[in-house]
Amino acid sequence: MEKLLFMFCVGSVFLLIGSSDPQLDSKPIFINCGTNSTTTISGRQWVGDSAADNLTLTSPGLIITSSTGADHGPLYSTARIFNTTSNYTFSVAVSGTYFVRLHFGALDVNNSLFGVTANNLRLLSQFNVSNALARANATSLVKEYAIRVTSRALALELAPSTAASFAFVNAIELVPVDDQFGLFAANSIDRALETMFRLNVGGPRISPGGDRGLFRDWEPDDRYMLIADAGSLVSNTSRVDYASVNDTRAAPLEVYETARAMSDTEVLEKRFNMSWKFDVDPGGFEYLVRLHFCELAFDRADQRVFRIFVNNRTAAEGFDVFARAGGKGKAYHVDYADAVETQIDTLWVQLGPELSASAAGTDAILNGLEVFKLGKNGNLARPSSRFGSGANSSPGRASKSLVLYGVIASAVASAAVVVVVVGAVRGRRKKMVVAASAKWRSLSTVEASVSRAQGAFAGNRTMGGRRFAISEIRQATRNFDEALVIGTGGFGKVYKGEIEEGVAVAVKRAHPQSQQGVAEFETEIEMLSKLRHRHLVAMIGYCDEQGEMILVYEYMSNGTLRGRLFGGPGGLGGGPALDWKQRLEACIGAARGLHYLHTGAGDGGIIHRDVKTTNILLDSEFVAKVADFGLSKAGPGWDQTHVSTAVKGSFGYLDPEYFRLQQLTQKSDVYSFGVVLFEVVCARPVIDPSLPKDQVNLAEWAVRWERQGG
Repeated sequence: MEKLLFMFCVGSVFLLIGSSDPQLDSKPIFINCGTNSTTTISGRQWVGDSAADNLTLTSPGLIITSSTGADHGPLYSTARIFNTTSNYTFSVAVSGTYFVRLHFGALDVNNSLFGVTANNLRLLSQFNVSNALARANATSLVKEYAIRVTSRALALELAPSTAASFAFVNAIELVPVDDQFGLFAANSIDRALETMFRLNVGGPRISPGGDRGLFRDWEPDDRYMLIADAGSLVSNTSRVDYASVNDTRAAPLEVYETARAMSDTEVLEKRFNMSWKFDVDPGGFEYLVRLHFCELAFDRADQRVFRIFVNNRTAAEGFDVFARAGGKGKAYHVDYADAVETQIDTLWVQLGPELSASAAGTDAILNGLEVFKLGKNGNLARPSSRFGSGANSSPGRASKSLVLYGVIASAVASAAVVVVVVGAVRGRRKKMVVAASAKWRSLSTVEASVSRAQGAFAGNRTMGGRRFAISEIRQATRNFDEALVIGTGGFGKVYKGEIEEGVAVAVKRAHPQSQQGVAEFETEIEMLSKLRHRHLVAMIGYCDEQGEMILVYEYMSNGTLRGRLFGGPGGLGGGPALDWKQRLEACIGAARGLHYLHTGAGDGGIIHRDVKTTNILLDSEFVAKVADFGLSKAGPGWDQTHVSTAVKGSFGYLDPEYFRLQQLTQKSDVYSFGVVLFEVVCARPVIDPSLPKDQVNLAEWAVRWERQGG
């Protein structure tokens, strides 16, 4: 049974594409900007904006002809530019959902900096076309949005960001789609999403002309795969059809006729996942992942059973395409959604074998993949700068980090930490892709169990600390004021609060539909009620009234260790980066906290299982404290060598030996802490897909340098 995702609004309804909708009677609008002539491209007529009768312009701006753009097609040879805020207002036949596509090409000038809104929904902010083209390594760019239009008009506002900059656009599309396709929550304020990626997995590019009716562009998936050999190409162009009449516009049949499939005989390790990685916008946006499936080879169920992971969280277990779609050659899709942490700018999709003993097949298949960014408070705009940019991202960072590694290693080695860590990393180094077990919710079937979740929490008898009334919590957080949110996660949100006599606290409020959150909260309460140490975050109390699941902790004013590795304006920690002495002290403090867990917390100790820089917090004096014990397990007893348990943890930090054998020991925490040390000295993420392939995984890259005597 598919697992429920912990981040989902009560009452949200996400529907599949349908084919019977009055909106389909309205016709697409194709506008070629900066001209009065009509151009036909791949059967579509693009009308010049000077001659179109279904739009108005608040100001004419200027028309520019680009010799650079002309080399890339007629749409990019002309543009309309504006040095003041201007609107394109389109008359639409009916209200509903529309694909809005904005085309941008390279102009001969490069001081474009502007924002775009659509009916007051912010689509772009501080947008520089030259920078966007450079990031995409392209000569033209299409920004696609699905927008819910609630009136008979769509106003696109282009606004220069400064007095010296300008806005421009080469072409605009408005394509009506079924209302059901919008994928918007029924009770959501936001009415827009942005298409980030659309892939024809295992197949060639499908151009807009090949996607009849919706004119979507499906690109090959090759460049997004971590290891292409993990999946072999398969195809079947005969007898492929949709599983339901409601799915006929989900994707062209050509998408379902090709795929990538795992093959035990063609990969290095049978538990090797097929993995795709995507650069996404940081800022805590929610992302929706749509996966397209069609069984092309097997003619009965239970011959291909696998797991789906999204950003290291389990989205589905025991996934059988044949059983779900209703047979071979049946096109089927499923949606998953959740918020990505504010500082994260990479999204991973992984398919791997089902490891349960009952699974007959250990294969996996994927035909198509789409990633959408969902609007957040009326905003879809990408932050003006990426997290982690600045001095620490300079080309000379690697060599500087290696020098620093020697400084910290020599100090921490006195406590025998780095020696153990390097040995653990080297001894467990295995070339495989792993995924942890936190859960994403399937949006295809809502299986809410709020009352059961609340009951499980309320029935817990291991709670320690002060029991707060819900009225006290509401007063401490100004009734859960969004302005006080200092963090989010799978459990829900963390608020800064204030209790008696002005004592600052962190209030962790579980999302009511988080079944996994219940188990993690119970574990965290049990652990923290019996743990007290200078380098462990202290729990002050809890609240379980009115179905709430709330924990109250001491407030850590300097945020996470990861946040303070970067610093600077817009830095993750909201302040300057730690100097090297502070980094060393933070590492030593965290090591002491882990040592206490392993040796001072009863027979066998406690294994944290999720040691990472975001789970190491810094107080007002920059004292490091280990936090988040939701995944912790009691260590092996005196007569045991390990604890057999399902694999949980975070990608990049996870001990490969623990993943491979499912045998948990304290050394698994040591391995993760070793990765933390490398992250601290290198001041870079543990997984950075923007780097050369041999540097993507920090642990592997660091071990490679250590072996070479670096």
